[in-house]
Amino acid sequence: MKVPGPDHPITVKPHTMRVTVIFNGAKIAESVRALLLEEADYPAVAYIPREDVDMDQLEDHDHSTYCPYKGDASYFSVEVDGKRAKTAVWYYADPYPAVAQIKGHLAFYPDKMDAIDHASP
Repeated sequence: MKVPGPDHPITVKPHTMRVTVIFNGAKIAESVRALLLEEADYPAVAYIPREDVDMDQLEDHDHSTYCPYKGDASYFSVEVDGKRAKTAVWYYADPYPAVAQIKGHLAFYPDKMDAIDHASP
C-alpha cells in the first residue's frame, strides 16, 4: 500500500455538480451526492453513490485491477437494449484508508458511456 503525498497527491471531496451518466440513450446514474477524486495528473473522476445508480443495468464482471494507492478494484459491465460495454464501471469494495470515502461509490469510464454530464444542481 502506498500513501498519497506530494509526489502523488490524491484528494476526495464532495462534487458540487449534478452528475448524470447516459449509456445507449438510457440514464444509468444521476446524483447530486457524488464525490470528486483528483489523483496526481489524471483527470478528475466522479464517484457516484451506489444508491444513485440503476444497478439493474449493471452486471458483475470478473475483471479486477490493483492500485497501490486505492486498493483492489472490481468491475461491472453495462447493458441497455442489447448494447453492452464491458468493464465500463469500477469500484473499490474495501478502499485503502486514504480514499475510504469512495467505499460504496461507482465510477464510469467516460469513453465507454454516451455521456457523463456535470451540471449545476
